[in-house]
Amino acid sequence: MSIEAGHVAVSLSRPDFTLDVNIRVPSHGVTGIFGASGCGKTTLLRCIAGLEQGARGSVGFNGELWQDGDHFVPPWQRPVGYVFQDARLFPHMTVERNLHYGRRRSRATAELTSPGEIIAMLGIGHLLDRRPAQLSGGERQRASIARALLRYPSLVLMDEPLANLDAARKHEIMPFLDRLHASLKVPMLYVSHSLDEMTRLCDHLVVMQSGKVLGQGRLHDMLMRTDLPILGGGEASTVLDVRVLDYDPQYQLSRLQFAGGEIIVPGRHGDRDCPLRLRIMASDVSLCRERPQSSSILNILPAVVESRQAEAGGYVLVQLRVGEVRILARVTLKSAEALELVPGQSLFVQIKSVAVKNSAEQMAVGEANNRETI
Repeated sequence: MSIEAGHVAVSLSRPDFTLDVNIRVPSHGVTGIFGASGCGKTTLLRCIAGLEQGARGSVGFNGELWQDGDHFVPPWQRPVGYVFQDARLFPHMTVERNLHYGRRRSRATAELTSPGEIIAMLGIGHLLDRRPAQLSGGERQRASIARALLRYPSLVLMDEPLANLDAARKHEIMPFLDRLHASLKVPMLYVSHSLDEMTRLCDHLVVMQSGKVLGQGRLHDMLMRTDLPILGGGEASTVLDVRVLDYDPQYQLSRLQFAGGEIIVPGRHGDRDCPLRLRIMASDVSLCRERPQSSSILNILPAVVESRQAEAGGYVLVQLRVGEVRILARVTLKSAEALELVPGQSLFVQIKSVAVKNSAEQMAVGEANNRETI
């Protein structure tokens, strides 16, 4: 199967804003649409859904042409499941009736996932008899996602589904989004201005600014784009795919393997060969010319400098090769000059902390704002 399931090449002009994008939609996984507020992320989703009739261009998916020239498929005929920032459930209906409303509007000839499985996946079985006013913000959003999925769409559009939730509700709903990421066979476009959400949920990334696409590609590759300031600064990070090697019960540490070697993290994160995703903040990576002989940091790996990029505030973003993968480090300009960093230079990286996402159990073990020092 081709990795590209669709294309979106649209433009839209308003008095104070112009959208002009051309993106490819992969046939599987979650594609993040990332950028600052007002850059056109929501407008792009609305164009794909057919809600912006002033948009010009072409939109196609899975061999179907939804828009091109005078050809325009109206929104209700596009096989799209749309999840808005606010749940938009019908207040006079129970959760079950809201879900049935979405299912009745499905044009799918076969149900790839049963309603019961979708309800269980989102943990809303005990909420079916309640009305939206009786639900928490996180519960309403989970019901909204279930309603969108029960249309059995070819494409799911999520427009900042966590934006209107407080920190506690976000923490509540994220494991369910993890579960969708692992289990859902339908491709998804996920809009957010939170890079933490992007690195946790997405496989591909589209970066937008002022109505235009700055870059698109695999999440891991896009995070290495030191030429894109929006991905740098204090948010600069690396995502690694790893597998569990073993667990040491005495010290309560897990040993993980990746293409660049091994990493040790606190806690148990699944059985042997369990797949994990690690996010390593560039600011949590330090550099040294020689391997430290005594250090509280467990993860010290040989690396080679590939490039360095000056940043505002007296910082330098350094791209390094560790085995077969690349890792970013953010150091001060003074440190970079003291180490005389140049491409091709061999040194050692010390990884001070890491955020862990368990892809098998679908739960967050370490969060970016509560990272574990290793």
